[in-house]
Amino acid sequence: MTSSRMPHPASDQHDRLGDIVIGVDTHKDVHVAVVLTTTGTMLGSGKFPTTAAGYRDLLAWARGHGELRRAGVECTSSYGAGLTRYLLSEAVTVIEVGFPDKATRRRRGKSDVIDAESAARAVLSGDARAVAKSSDGPVEMIRMFKLAKNSAVKARTQAINQLKAVLVNTDPSLRESMSVLGPKTLLRRCRDLAADGDPADTITAAAYTLRTLANRILALTDEIDDLNRLLDTVIRSHFPHLLERPGVGPDNAATLLITAGDNPDRLHSEGSFAALCGASPVEASSGKSQRRRLNRGGDRQANAALYRIVLSRLRLDPATRSYRDRRISEGKTKREIMRCLKRYVAREIYNLLRPIPAV
Repeated sequence: MTSSRMPHPASDQHDRLGDIVIGVDTHKDVHVAVVLTTTGTMLGSGKFPTTAAGYRDLLAWARGHGELRRAGVECTSSYGAGLTRYLLSEAVTVIEVGFPDKATRRRRGKSDVIDAESAARAVLSGDARAVAKSSDGPVEMIRMFKLAKNSAVKARTQAINQLKAVLVNTDPSLRESMSVLGPKTLLRRCRDLAADGDPADTITAAAYTLRTLANRILALTDEIDDLNRLLDTVIRSHFPHLLERPGVGPDNAATLLITAGDNPDRLHSEGSFAALCGASPVEASSGKSQRRRLNRGGDRQANAALYRIVLSRLRLDPATRSYRDRRISEGKTKREIMRCLKRYVAREIYNLLRPIPAV
């Protein structure tokens, strides 16, 4: 750990013992921290390794300057995740800070200390207010399982497309024998193709490739099924009430829970959650024109999950269909109705984001 004291004529013993704020510029191997007083005076900066001992040293160093209540941390879901969990466990509120804007970087330049100072000043000014996810509970388990599942689904889709491309271009004698088979039977037939030894011709090479791709697809399917079971188990253990709502299956529930995080209390209202999902209207008024437009921000995966829930309810839920018909009669467009329904679903889901207490 290395640290430096940055003297300032306005800093005195009172500053050192008062409330302070830290900003942290996070990296893979080292974090750079800066301490500011609540009046914006810089008290010092330091570098700390990204280890458990480094996190302890950083906190002890910061508290040596005063009472630490808030920390602005960059990349709280990647390089800063470990530090974020540690600071939250030590009763320090962690604020998620974005990267400095381009205008600031052009004016002040770029260095780790400058970025850490910008993070701390963003907390002091109120420009950064979003409390970081704690990432230490069942939602973090769901996030990891969902990450592995999404990767497996993408790889399986790629392998299926490659298998179909090989079939299209292969010799008719091999292609025609499989053209009438269903997807599952086709995979089993490709898996059982005889293609031992070195390929002697293009037909043997195609058979070997088809068998390899079929085995890969089947293995990935088993992996996806296992991850689906794990996701379902975790969600039913901690959030069974969420799955009781119409249109909310394990996949949609997982997406919305990941967006909210393990500490949904950081979202102060259902409006905050709706904004986080990109389902809240945005003012677009000017002069005599008073209107709102679609929110194109927020987590687009969560927004897509709300959309899928609404589509499911429009097919299966009489109350949702009745609402749609009433709004159409009032002159609303289908797009406007979908936006309204997503907003209602976000409000409903917000009240179900907290896990059931352990018995």
